[in-house]
This record gives sequence, C-alpha cells and structure tokens, in this order.
Amino acid sequence: MLRPGGAEEAAQLPIRRARAPVPVPSPRPADPDGSRASARLGLACLLLLLLLTLPARVDTSWWYIGALGARVICDNIPGLVSRQRQLCQRYPDIMRSVGEGAREWIRECQHQFRHHRWNCTTVDRDHTVFGRVMLRSSREAAFVYAISSAGVVHAITRACSQGELSVCSCDPYTRGRHHDQRGDFDWGGCSDNIHYGVRFAKAFVDAKEKRLKDARALMNLHNNRCGRTAVRRFLKLECKCHGVSGSCTLRTCWRALSDFRRTGDYLRRRYDGAVQVMATQDGANFTAARQGYRRATRTDLVYFDNSPDYCVLDKAAGSLGTAGRVCSKTSKGTDGCEIMCCGRGYDTTRVTRVTQCECKFHWCCAVRCKECRDIVDVHTCKAPKKAEWLDQT
Repeated sequence: MLRPGGAEEAAQLPIRRARAPVPVPSPRPADPDGSRASARLGLACLLLLLLLTLPARVDTSWWYIGALGARVICDNIPGLVSRQRQLCQRYPDIMRSVGEGAREWIRECQHQFRHHRWNCTTVDRDHTVFGRVMLRSSREAAFVYAISSAGVVHAITRACSQGELSVCSCDPYTRGRHHDQRGDFDWGGCSDNIHYGVRFAKAFVDAKEKRLKDARALMNLHNNRCGRTAVRRFLKLECKCHGVSGSCTLRTCWRALSDFRRTGDYLRRRYDGAVQVMATQDGANFTAARQGYRRATRTDLVYFDNSPDYCVLDKAAGSLGTAGRVCSKTSKGTDGCEIMCCGRGYDTTRVTRVTQCECKFHWCCAVRCKECRDIVDVHTCKAPKKAEWLDQT
C-alpha cells in the first residue's frame, strides 16, 4: 500500500453527469390498515438490517498522505480538516516531505513491533491506514500518534537542511560562539532547523485535535507533543577540528538529527511504560486512571483503554489475529510461539533457504559469492478453532 509515488499529477475536477428523470408513480388508493402495518414492519426490518450490515464510520487521517507519494492533491486527500487543507495548498513542497515522513514512521513502527501480536499492520486501500484498531484509545494508538508526529518533524527538518524547501533552510539561531564539556567552539556549517520542523508539525498534525476538543483529542495532543520532543531529544553535536596536525585548538560545530531509529527505540520504551489515565471533569487535563497509579509526566505516553489481546481476528476491534504469523520455537519473548500463538500451538514447515556465502573480492572490482542452500524449519501459528473465531467476528 505504501509505496513511493510517481510524478505529481494534476488535479481533476469531478464531472457531474446528468441523471435520467425518475418516473413519478401514479396515485394509488389508500391501503387498508393491515397493509399499512405490514409495510411499516417491513420498513423497520429493512432499517435494522442496514444498521447491522453497514460498518461503523471510521475517521480518516492525514496519515494517508504517505500512500499518495508525490501525487499529493490537497482537495483529494481524505481526512484533512480545513486548517490542514489550507497548509497543504499553501506549502505543496512541504506536503511531499510529510508524505516521505509518513512512509518512514510507518516502517519504523513495523520494525519496533515486528515481534509482537500487533505488528503495526496497515490496511490496503484504507484511508484510515490502520483500520478500526485506532478507534480504541489504547497504548498502541498512543504510540502511533507519537511516532507519526515525530516522523513529520524529522522529515521536514531534514528537508530544510538539505535545501529541498523554499520556506526554510539551516537553523538561523546557531550563530556565534558557544561551549561544551570540551571547551569553546564556533557555530558553523548547517545546523538542522529543528525549530521550523517542530513548528510546522505542530500546526499541521495538531489541527484536527484542536478542532475537536474532547478527551480523545486531549490524549492525541499529549502524545503528539511527546513525539515532537523525542526528535529534539536526540539532536547531536557534530564538530570539525581546525589546527596544526588536527590538534583541535579550534572547533566548528553544528547540530544534526540522529537516525530516526533512535527516536523509534525511545518511543518504544515509552510505550512499554505508558500510563493509563482518565480526563479530569473540566476536560483540560489528566488524572490517574485508578488510585495508586502514578501520574503521567510530559514525556509519558498516555492512554485510556486497555488493549485487546490481538490473538484472533476481531473486525470490531481491528485485530487481524496471529494465525499464520511466524514465531520462534525457542524464544521466551513476545516472538516465541507460546506467546505469539496465544497457546493455540504452531505448525512446522521444512523449507529450503538459499543464501549467498563464501563471498570473495576479485580484482578489479567485483565481489563473487556462492549460493548456499540450507534446510530450515519455519514455525507458524495455528488458526483458532472455528467456534472461537466466530465468537469474535
């Protein structure tokens, strides 16, 4: 679903087709009372059937920009509120960076949860990207909002420093002399403009939550802020030495982004220690969900609802289940068959795996390898029993 887009396409106006006139039925005599009652009963049954068969509405999100790639057409992106649409139309080049950031943070999310029952799976051709799983105010939702906000900050900041955007460049605030544990240095080079990245990400990502102003919006805003501060947390100082024989008597330094993996690792730890909270009566803050629970700090991810176990397919909860997932027979962790398969057991398949081996460098300039074939056992989780599966769908 998430793939780099092609060239930017021009927006196409929808063509409104004329409809054929609807024939007007001729007047009919009034029905007897029995016929009217039958008609009302039939209509009620039809409405009930529609309510039972139609899926509940799931709000769309700006996350879908990652699926569009370079084909960002602001009027056609589902889920944008008016403020986000205005920013999209005003800064189309930044929207391309937002799309690149979306693809990056989704890959990072899938890396962090690759060994868990919920593995950050995206839903093909779905404007919500993750389906119904984000409707629950769970710790998974908290992580997704945090890392999505972090991904936008990281992508825009990087694009500014690389000269890809006309509205920003290097950080204008890193000028003059400064000092650290090693002594004095001069600011120079091109420091990553984290200030602009944070400012734009806050304006764009938070726009929908600021409009809604409910308890879930308060939770999302808190976790969005945690994601933004996580990127700032891992700014690093890079320096170049000047002096005789590299003696480093003079240094020129600049601030640079760390690899996004460090932000992902940090937010993954925050996920493990996320704090369950409830909104205060005035809806302006959080309080501990239960007596004795610790209070959330500004760096904690927060959530309201307990997560499902993600063991079986549950369309209402957005769980895809773990049937068919690869597991480790020997691991005692979350990737182990006992935990991953929820006690249902696993199937073992013997497969032949081809890998490159005995690689040698040949002058000049090629590396030649042999193909090695190994027979390995692959363990996959069994599907639940039919009755158990039907209870959840």
